[in-house]
Amino acid sequence: MPRRKQARRTSVRDIQAILRLTHEQGLSVREVSERLKISKTTVSTYLLRAREAGLSCWPLPPGHDDATLERLLFGRAGRPPQDLSEPDFALIARELKRKGVTLTLLWQEYRAAHPDGYGYTWFCEHFAAFERRTSATFRNRHAAGAVMQTDYAGQTVPVIDPATGVIYPAQIFVAVLGASNLTFAFASSSQKLPDWIEGQVRALAFFGGVTRAIVCDNLKAGVVKALWFEPTLNATFAAMAEHYDTTILPTRSRKPRDKAKVEGAVLIVERWILARLRNRSFFSIAELNAAIAELLEELNNRPMRHIGQSRRELFEEIERAALKPLPAAPFEYAEWKSAKVHPDYHVEVDKTFYSVPHRLIGRTVEVRLTHRVVEIFHDHQRVASHVRRSQRSGHVTVNEHMPKAHQRYANTTPASLISRAARIGPNAAILVERMMRDRPHPEQGYRSAMGILSLAPRYGPERLDAACERALLINAIAYSSVTAILKAGLDRASSAEPAKPTPQHANIRGSTYYQ
Repeated sequence: MPRRKQARRTSVRDIQAILRLTHEQGLSVREVSERLKISKTTVSTYLLRAREAGLSCWPLPPGHDDATLERLLFGRAGRPPQDLSEPDFALIARELKRKGVTLTLLWQEYRAAHPDGYGYTWFCEHFAAFERRTSATFRNRHAAGAVMQTDYAGQTVPVIDPATGVIYPAQIFVAVLGASNLTFAFASSSQKLPDWIEGQVRALAFFGGVTRAIVCDNLKAGVVKALWFEPTLNATFAAMAEHYDTTILPTRSRKPRDKAKVEGAVLIVERWILARLRNRSFFSIAELNAAIAELLEELNNRPMRHIGQSRRELFEEIERAALKPLPAAPFEYAEWKSAKVHPDYHVEVDKTFYSVPHRLIGRTVEVRLTHRVVEIFHDHQRVASHVRRSQRSGHVTVNEHMPKAHQRYANTTPASLISRAARIGPNAAILVERMMRDRPHPEQGYRSAMGILSLAPRYGPERLDAACERALLINAIAYSSVTAILKAGLDRASSAEPAKPTPQHANIRGSTYYQ
């Protein structure tokens, strides 16, 4: 195994050369490093120590020999004298969460208050050691208002249905703010999309503001494609993010450190809330959420051991003002689906047909479905809006969506057409009814039915009813068939033959029905 080359020890002469090349010749750190064969980190460190000692020029002031220079630059190596004021590293960690605050700024403020205090290098090293000693709260340093992390707890709570006695597991949604650790928990019946969205909305309302980003697990209900750089969100989840003007950042699969805050919050909720509820029985989700809310208040008001402040106090101090305001109204849950426009210019949504402009026949549209409204979009433009029907059947049609040729039938119904045909004769009524019943949608038979009715003034009610009877006997249920029968005079030929009784059939109501 080749012997590792030992790094060259830096001498006082090297430090003098660094100061000369920097301040006399104006070389950069990289150029000084290449010239002296010393690492860039070492060059930067000695330049910083020199600035702290007030040596930012060349040549050095008189009397600064090698021993003096070494004492000025290295006199504080190791632990400084005990009479120096120890920085309040817990306060420094909290201040770092404020927007725009850096460790350099905090050290400068410290030295302004303590001119003989610690140097910058010692200050940074000991702050890093403080972070390692304290809890994970300070390892992932989030700016105030930057992020809310959300996830479901692995533990569930049994809820008893009082009507049936069936026990089902309630899922526990957990959210936490990155800077203050203020925690929220909420029980729901499942982890499906409506419950997932409700958890996010309730969490933002609980915090009283919106963070710049929401970091969440790759829940299948909310994330369509779990790509780290370009995740694809469910349309409803994306609409929620747009409503609150925030960004959704799904974590990588099997990478818990991406959402370490909420992983820790889940453990705290399980230990400090769910564990205390283990011996209680709950008969509704609302009852369970009331119990969780009570313990959650206690959790957020309890001082954190390594910080000396509660989550609520820390939130009020550093994070509340950094949150963006909530929108005027909470997000309304809506589902999205794609649908193709049928030839009758309707789309099917939840077993009901809603109209769109007829020019979109054959096109694919996006449907937004809420509890009250059905909105239809094409090319990101809303083209139709309907009040959602409570019953799963029928058509909802706007007259303006029809072609001009169809608008004349706007106030027509199957019952009105059959009633008009019955005044011609029972066979005409049966034929008109069959024309609408045998098509996928009754409206598709309106034109044929209107055509049958228009023959009455020309041929008379008796001949038309006889032609309809012959068309029914030969099962020719079409306007063209009835017209051909009338033109050929076949309706008269049938009258010379013995009258045949109307066949018995479940789909034929008989002449007495229309009298």
